[in-house]
Amino acid sequence: MASSRVRFIPLEHVQEILSISRSQAYALVRSGDLRAIQVGGRGQWRVELTELEAYIERAYQAAAKAISNDTVTD
Repeated sequence: MASSRVRFIPLEHVQEILSISRSQAYALVRSGDLRAIQVGGRGQWRVELTELEAYIERAYQAAAKAISNDTVTD
C-alpha cells in the first residue's frame, strides 16, 4: 500500500519554500548543493524532502560559522 506522505517535491516548490528564483533553484541542483533527481519523459526535477531539510541545516551551519568568524556579508 502506498504511503500518503509526500516524499518528493517539484523544484518549483523548493523555489517557493526557499523564496528563490527558478535559476537559483537550478543552480543549487547543478552545483550539487541540493541533491535532486530527474523523473519522467520530460526530465522534471524532484527533490526529496529529507534532502531539502539537509540543505537547510547545512545553510544554518554555514551562517552560524560566518557569524562566529565575523565574516557575514550583506
